[in-house]
Amino acid sequence: MEDVKIKLSALWIARMLTVFLGDVIRFFEPGIIEGIIAGDINGMQMTHEMLLGMAILMEIPIIMVVLSLILSDKVNRLANIIVAIFLFGLDGIGLIVATSVYVIVVVGVGLIFNVMTIWYAYKWSTPESSSNL
Repeated sequence: MEDVKIKLSALWIARMLTVFLGDVIRFFEPGIIEGIIAGDINGMQMTHEMLLGMAILMEIPIIMVVLSLILSDKVNRLANIIVAIFLFGLDGIGLIVATSVYVIVVVGVGLIFNVMTIWYAYKWSTPESSSNL
């Protein structure tokens, strides 16, 4: 059923754009640009390892856009559920430590997209055999 794959892929795109929107809005916070230039964000010195970790986390939705379209139904369903639950957990932590209203809104919308991804993947009723990856 191709339309579920397209819906899942679109949800990953929407989630990714929501995260990017939050990052762009953050640039308007006083002192953020100066901190980024100095390699210091919220009093925490950025390391190459931290930047690598952030890059990997940002790549997950991008990879899921493609995987949602090309994986077999059974594997696709499972991958979408697992990855969306993982990111839901991270977003949940982000919501708990949020310090401003815009972060709460952006993370809240991301959580909604995660729930929708889990829902569509879970209710996907006709997974094909996993033999054609």
